[in-house]
Amino acid sequence: MAYSVRYDDGHPTSQGTLDVAYRDDDLYSTFRTSSVVSKGDETSLIENSARKGQAAYYQDLAFGTAKYPLEQRIENKKRGIGRQKYPFVVWALTIAMVGVFINELVVNARAQGTPLSFKPAVNPMLGPSESALINLGARFPPCMKSVTNISSSTLMPCLNDTANPPTSLCTIEEVCGFGGWGDGTPNQWFRFITPIFLHAGIIHILLNMLAQVTVSAQIEREMGSGGFFITYFAAGIFGNVLGGNFSLVGAPSVGASGAIFGTVAVTWVDLFAHWRYHYQPRKRLAWMSVELVLGIALGYIPSHLGGLCMGLLVGTTFYPVISPTPRHRAIMWAFRLAAIPLAVVLFVVLIRNFYTSDPYAACSGCRYLSCIPLSSNDYCQGTGMS
Repeated sequence: MAYSVRYDDGHPTSQGTLDVAYRDDDLYSTFRTSSVVSKGDETSLIENSARKGQAAYYQDLAFGTAKYPLEQRIENKKRGIGRQKYPFVVWALTIAMVGVFINELVVNARAQGTPLSFKPAVNPMLGPSESALINLGARFPPCMKSVTNISSSTLMPCLNDTANPPTSLCTIEEVCGFGGWGDGTPNQWFRFITPIFLHAGIIHILLNMLAQVTVSAQIEREMGSGGFFITYFAAGIFGNVLGGNFSLVGAPSVGASGAIFGTVAVTWVDLFAHWRYHYQPRKRLAWMSVELVLGIALGYIPSHLGGLCMGLLVGTTFYPVISPTPRHRAIMWAFRLAAIPLAVVLFVVLIRNFYTSDPYAACSGCRYLSCIPLSSNDYCQGTGMS
């Protein structure tokens, strides 16, 4: 029986038979409204309209207003089609981070005469000096609060120092910049946020941006820009909060790794919530486990773990999960209702712990997550300042 397909947005009519499945070359055209009109049998239109009015035939997108047939949502999930076609937030973040990194190189070039720091020590990531990163907003607890054994007047290499041992010394307050602190107490709380946009060097930013424009971009397409934005920054900030608590206080930290790990965590939410819709889910689980271990092992582990943890909680809340049964839907809402207060509690507890005199008291062994015990760092018992 011949049929014609009419798209409401002006696509041309095509002819075929009902025995052959219609093949759509545009992956995202499934979101357009279409209708199938059988020649000589107009009653099908009435029947289709009646079906569309049935509540059981459609299922709401989580946190969305539009409705799509459940079968279509499942097919879109298998084809990797999400809420939107373009990852606008990822693109904006990537452009901003590249711009910030260029500024890092400019600042280091003005201070040391070269955009990359080779003296007094080579930056293995091929980037600016530690002092330059601190001056630009790295997470550095002595700039954020009073730290035992490190006062505002403690001397450290200036941005322009290239000698070893250093000959050009500045106070921590001078290196921290941003106008210092007027009342004598370090208070640059914004360093929980600014490190997300900074990177230690060319290698660092290339690795992070590669992950961001692939994994993070796909997550944004699937969950939408709003939920992605909240998940990304919640994970990035919490990664810095956890790292600020349990990394060596004298070691600056930068990078979007915590935020990116938060988006990686959403892929785990997707895998377990949509286990039946993934191709070879057990093999996918194995590969994801290997990638997770390698990713956490590289860099500042507390920041990575913090981003992963918060990404799971916030991602569970905002990721649009397909629930084919009332039981599945109830389980997902139970997880969401538990995740929101847990995320808030973790933020409050760890921020308060950070501002205590000795954050390590809450977890004395956590410093080893980001420190290899050596004689040069007093076997991780010192501040970490070089």
